[in-house]
Amino acid sequence: MSTLKDRLTADMRSALKARDELTTSTLRMALAAVGTAEVAGKAKRELTDDEVLAVLTKEAKKRREAATAFADAGRAEQAAKESAEGEVLDRYLPKQLPDAELTELVSGALAAGGFTGKAQMGPAMKAAQAAVAGRAEGGRVAAEVRRQLGL
Repeated sequence: MSTLKDRLTADMRSALKARDELTTSTLRMALAAVGTAEVAGKAKRELTDDEVLAVLTKEAKKRREAATAFADAGRAEQAAKESAEGEVLDRYLPKQLPDAELTELVSGALAAGGFTGKAQMGPAMKAAQAAVAGRAEGGRVAAEVRRQLGL
């Protein structure tokens, strides 16, 4: 079992004992998503820490988007719940890069690959994502790549 998954399980048990309903339910949801990812495909397999991190990132993004949607619909209570769940998941995610570092990493990746135009957006994104290595959301990376390519 991966160490991140072990940490999630241990933290969920601690939250359960402490009767912290928000953390317990959020970590249960995260572990269920990890379990679903483990059985996806032809055979069940253990996920690596990086794969568990990818699942948690996806779940945190879902919470942020849901919170925004609920807030826009005037459902503040539900939006607050989704935001709180996102904050619980954020404890397990790497710290996001500041804008200045993101700009620097993307410009370095674009210069190294010699990417210049709109036709090279796909390969440029691939290089930029590799340089960032999951420390920034894809949307932020894509926006920075577009800005630097002049799109």
